[in-house]
Amino acid sequence: MPALAKVLLGKTNLNVTRLGFGAMEVRGSRIWGGRPVTEEQAQTILNAVLDEGINFIDTANDYGRSEEFIGTFLAHRRKEFFLATKCGCHVTRRDEHTDDTPHVWTRENLFRGLHESLARMKTEYVDVMQLHNPPVEECKKGNLVEALQEMVAQGKVRSIAISTTTPHLPEYLAWNVFTAFQIPYSALEREHENWISRTAEAGLGTIIRGGVARGEPGVGLGNSGKWGKFEAAGLDELRASGESRTGFMLRYTLTHPHVHTIIAGTLHPEHLKENIAAVTQGPLSPEVYAEAKKRLDAAGVTAPPA
Repeated sequence: MPALAKVLLGKTNLNVTRLGFGAMEVRGSRIWGGRPVTEEQAQTILNAVLDEGINFIDTANDYGRSEEFIGTFLAHRRKEFFLATKCGCHVTRRDEHTDDTPHVWTRENLFRGLHESLARMKTEYVDVMQLHNPPVEECKKGNLVEALQEMVAQGKVRSIAISTTTPHLPEYLAWNVFTAFQIPYSALEREHENWISRTAEAGLGTIIRGGVARGEPGVGLGNSGKWGKFEAAGLDELRASGESRTGFMLRYTLTHPHVHTIIAGTLHPEHLKENIAAVTQGPLSPEVYAEAKKRLDAAGVTAPPA
């Protein structure tokens, strides 16, 4: 299989693979609908990610046991991958069985999360530290950007970024302080399609979450209502011979000219291989891409102007 293509992630100066790994998938049971995960499963999938050539792993301080597993099973391979996490989270119960993950937008909590994340992942630094979707007013009030810049000055963070959505995204983009933005996007969730372009055109990296809408129901954890739009748009008719719906979704996301890396998670090495195969196959043809967008527009899955 051809090696995964790489791209410069905006102003981070990181040359990342077009397919990254979303380590939320190894968070553990009962966290935002997560599945139980054993230490053996976590060890297997995390090492498979690196063995298959993926070099970008995304997690967060409140993703259950995700950071712990990364530290336990990948600390000895730290030079093989770029590590992104998120701060602002404040889990009140330190186990894998809670959805109680509020966010506290203060400098103190950001640094608490940073130091906890570094200890869990057994690393001296993270390559990308992302604010975990704060409202603009909270970001201003807590002087959060200054806190992130202090992390960089201390050598504990290499680049600062933000996981965000509209209506906050436009103002954060105007600030011109972040190196990359993490944004939700897929064929079934096109709300940020044009904002991805605006972000990349400003020279910033685009990290895409939700690129396969959590996977087809019955195979992944996707919502049947959202995936009903796939059928409504008649996208099955556009799939290549032998191509899965998830593979088509990944290639649709990859075809966006301003998507840099797509973080997709799984517990299963066979699904990981399928994702890699889809991405190495490359973007959809211009004709198929245009037809898919036309059908999605007709089905009411549209991309608002930015």
